[in-house]
Amino acid sequence: MKGMWRWKWCLLLLLLPFYGKAQADFCGLNNKVVRDGEVVNFTVYYNLSAVWVAAGQASFTTRLETLEGQPVFHVVGAGKTYRSYDWIYKVDDRYESYIDTVTMLPKRFQRAVNENGSTKFELIKFAHPRKLAFSGNRQYAVPACIQDVLSAIYHARNINYNNYKPGEKIPFDMFIDGEVHHLYIRYMGRETISTKYGTFKTIKIRPLLVEGTIFKGGEKMDIYVTDDENLVPVRINSPILVGSIKVDMMGYSGLKHPMKALLKRK
Repeated sequence: MKGMWRWKWCLLLLLLPFYGKAQADFCGLNNKVVRDGEVVNFTVYYNLSAVWVAAGQASFTTRLETLEGQPVFHVVGAGKTYRSYDWIYKVDDRYESYIDTVTMLPKRFQRAVNENGSTKFELIKFAHPRKLAFSGNRQYAVPACIQDVLSAIYHARNINYNNYKPGEKIPFDMFIDGEVHHLYIRYMGRETISTKYGTFKTIKIRPLLVEGTIFKGGEKMDIYVTDDENLVPVRINSPILVGSIKVDMMGYSGLKHPMKALLKRK
């Protein structure tokens, strides 16, 4: 039962990723999507016996702030279970990334996790020119253009998927828990789908998941982002160790571009 509540990974490992021509999408990236004031809200559903039950909620917010004298996007990803499910397994997590507005690389990442009474706090500071990350009084050598779990999402939203054919991989590196993970997104093509919110034209991607989470690793998660200039995630499907989960976008505000991918609102 514990595993089913780790649905937060569906949002925070949304776009985990590698190397090749795609490296230009994570190094020297030009921001076309991220803006001050964006808010995107999600509902998380769990399925065990052919019945989808709303189990929790999550949100992403973006604010323009200053860190160490430089402008940054302060991105917050927060998720929690509904009170009616807290007695089974309570989740109340908050992830934060401070992303340089020019390079779109993370300068600082922190997370405060509270899961069924078990808590954890992690703080990471990045020194990209020296290819170093600092966490827990230690320093780690990291590759160029290293990402954290939140900055990776916003970088991936800036990828021009028109440059790829279905089946192609898009690589990048991510640092968390003192480790560098070499991951990727596989571009799967375009689909029109219906969600709890409405009908969307979407781009389908499939990330390589980190072994050791409730996901077994490999390419088992499907993510659908709007096929427009926003590239906002609107649906995530994934099997987990017990049952499966579905995450649907249920509201948004402050997007940089009009939501052209929405064909019909429910």
